[in-house]
Amino acid sequence: MSIEDQVLSLRKILRDHNYRYYVLGESSITDTEYDVMLGELEDLEKANPIYFDSESPTQRVGGELSSGFETVEHAVPMLSLANSYSEDDLLGFEQRIQRNLPDVDVDYVTELKFDGIAIALIYEHGRFIRGVTRGNGVEGDDITANLRTIRSIPLKANQCPQLPLSFEVRGEIYMPKSEFEKLNKRQATEEKKMFANPRNAAAGSLKLLDSREAARRPLTFSAYYLRTIETLDAGPAIKNQLDSLQILRDLGFPVSRHAVLCHSMREVLDFCSAWEAGREELPYEIDGVVIKVNDLAQQSALGATAKSPRWAMAFKFKAKQASTTILDIHLQVGRTGSITPVASLEPVFLAGSTISRATLHNEDEIQRKDIRIGDAVFIEKGGDVIPKIVKVIEERRPLNSIPFQMPTMCPVCKTSVSRIEGEVALRCENLACPAQVHGRILHFAARGAMDIDGLGEAIVRQLLDQHLIEDLGDLYKLKEEELAVLDRLGERSAENLVAAIKESGSKSLDRLIFGLGIRHVGAGASVVLADSFQSIDALSAASYEELEPLDGIGPVMAYSILHFFAREQNREVLEKLACAGVKMTQIRTLNTGGVFSGKTVVVTGSLDRFTRDGARDAVMKEGGKVSASVSKKTDFVLVGANPGSKYDKAMKLGVTILDEHTFIKWIEKT
Repeated sequence: MSIEDQVLSLRKILRDHNYRYYVLGESSITDTEYDVMLGELEDLEKANPIYFDSESPTQRVGGELSSGFETVEHAVPMLSLANSYSEDDLLGFEQRIQRNLPDVDVDYVTELKFDGIAIALIYEHGRFIRGVTRGNGVEGDDITANLRTIRSIPLKANQCPQLPLSFEVRGEIYMPKSEFEKLNKRQATEEKKMFANPRNAAAGSLKLLDSREAARRPLTFSAYYLRTIETLDAGPAIKNQLDSLQILRDLGFPVSRHAVLCHSMREVLDFCSAWEAGREELPYEIDGVVIKVNDLAQQSALGATAKSPRWAMAFKFKAKQASTTILDIHLQVGRTGSITPVASLEPVFLAGSTISRATLHNEDEIQRKDIRIGDAVFIEKGGDVIPKIVKVIEERRPLNSIPFQMPTMCPVCKTSVSRIEGEVALRCENLACPAQVHGRILHFAARGAMDIDGLGEAIVRQLLDQHLIEDLGDLYKLKEEELAVLDRLGERSAENLVAAIKESGSKSLDRLIFGLGIRHVGAGASVVLADSFQSIDALSAASYEELEPLDGIGPVMAYSILHFFAREQNREVLEKLACAGVKMTQIRTLNTGGVFSGKTVVVTGSLDRFTRDGARDAVMKEGGKVSASVSKKTDFVLVGANPGSKYDKAMKLGVTILDEHTFIKWIEKT
């Protein structure tokens, strides 16, 4: 094969991989294979400059430092959309359309409103020549060099017989949530400024003067508008918005798959409600829904005002950020002794609920953001987690403000605190600290562990305060008459609680291991440990060399297990449990004829018909082994909703993915 053929072949393979990965969401080759081929292509192009091509995949790494951005006028203004915040606003939008288009049936296309940066991309003869920010709508900054580094933007579009080769594409640059978290971790490691949210990170990345640095930022693109340059409109081949989106896909652009054709405003409202409730499921941030008249002829007839098109409107979701004041900072001691600062806030309504506290995570977080009692702050709520403080409003800081200092003594037991090298949390090392004991018992009784129904926070607090128990090993000695005198408990409830405690003693070994609350050992790792050692005695006697190689365990967890069983107080608790008749062993006969016989399965995400524990039990009944982490040894990953990093790693490694429907079909066969 000639050098020219090698260059052309490598470019084609790499372009196809970029398209599959960044547009279709598929992976045709591994990252390592991609990097090897990219390096080979770079070497060939350097040695043979005659074959240089500005559209080559090697040209996405960025170039020389720019002195600034040229201002460019948009051929057609990038108008902003009118905003709506309620059902009444959308019904008013529909009424205005009906007045302007009487006796005409109007369909709408609903699209997710990415919380990113709007840009326009110009293509001549199919090649990307210029990219411009929205700016003031009339003119924007030419950021072509930075946009060329974004792999989801094709440097050369696919040929499309429906269109001439010169056209403009508009869309949104954004940063996925997971990539934003990785970027902020890297910024912290390099002691650089952290970003408040993905949109700010995307905006800052696009304005970097060094395109090589821009190439390091994990930005992506989603297209939503197409205009042929020759006619300054959508072109005769495009009849409606849905056609436009499909042609964008044919040209090789990533387009949101959540665009829906609605035949009434009722359907539009249902779409908006569904995504306002479900937006946290998405891997990127959205702040609303865009509603457009589908028919382009109707769009033209409706026209535009000086600021906004009359044929489109943005429905904005309720704010996810709000400002409030820090009234105090409290310190919570967890079951492992970690001390977590939590801000007490002036109550504020945000995203459907009243917020009165926010986690401050750790000492480093407080110092980095310089958070103080009395500060006015912006808070942010994501999903169902405790809200976090995004930023201090420094101009509203009280004059008598002083920096917050973490304690040198545990706020509960007054024991000296310490900070282990390599960790961010301060810890109370006193195992008898009441806060730790309280947390360990609640964890032991929780679902997924020993599942003791009726043993809640208030009951545990009374048991400790009245010295009926000192640790979780004492639970199994409790009598009905002791419990019956506690607040919120009568004779019947006391009887039920004693029965629930007794029943928990027969739970499987992996639940007991998880319930012990060993640091870093989750439910999945507990299954691995139970399968590997089959008794608490064998696990407690295991060496580092026996623990570390186990699938999903590793060095950190191995040391934590050794440390747990080395403590005299923990051994005393285990002795109490054994004397009380709690099941401490497990003998599992493998089902060699099961559908998962000899296979390793990882469970991730939320399932509909199974809890995670139930899914793990089903795998083991079918002869399979359950692992806590994904590796090359993993055979299957069972994926539910919101799967997270385990799913991403499985995709990278090429591990077979099972959805819940397929999983159920497989196990029902046997």
